Amino acid sequence: MKNYLFPVYVMTAVLLIYVTMVTMELSTALILFVFSLSPIGMLWMVYQVLRAEVPVKHTFEERWYEDEQGQGPQAQ
Repeated sequence: MKNYLFPVYVMTAVLLIYVTMVTMELSTALILFVFSLSPIGMLWMVYQVLRAEVPVKHTFEERWYEDEQGQGPQAQ
């Protein structure tokens, strides 16, 4: 598993647990506690993903629009 994907998996699990807690109407204090800590986890996840050393094969200018052939800067 890649290091930058670990926070994504953790925060996805936290989200699923949170939704389950709300659906099952568990303790309001526990639900609010998980909710109040979620922004910290989201910041951690975003930081880890943005700082990941992922090799990029194409530049933005090369492949910024890929829906149709003949579109983008190369077609002009």
